[in-house]
Amino acid sequence: QVQLVESGGRLVQAGDSLRLSCVASGVTFTTFTSFGMGWFRQVPGKEREFVAHMRWNGSTDYADSAKGRFTISTDNAKDTVYLQMNSLKPEDTAVYYCAAKKPIKGAYFRSHSYDYWGQGTQVTVSS
Repeated sequence: QVQLVESGGRLVQAGDSLRLSCVASGVTFTTFTSFGMGWFRQVPGKEREFVAHMRWNGSTDYADSAKGRFTISTDNAKDTVYLQMNSLKPEDTAVYYCAAKKPIKGAYFRSHSYDYWGQGTQVTVSS
């Protein structure tokens, strides 16, 4: 059973940086490296929103709101995926979720393409 656990969310000020981590367990190294890993975020009353995605080969995709400010990366030796967020804005306030999808499962920007989800970590950016 694959489990994802996020951490790193907290209250920060506008302009600050923050790094979120997501550790996977219950998965072999080979399986983890084959997953597409994504970050999504959600605010109350709105749908879960795509933020960033990394394929098995290291290529990445970002939402327009994240381009140039956020970076997704992985440490396969630690079964961990990161989201480095710079120049944070109040509109980045949300619960951030880590997700994993099996290869060739569906569009990376659609939440229903993903097979496994973490419990979320709250990021709050004050103005």
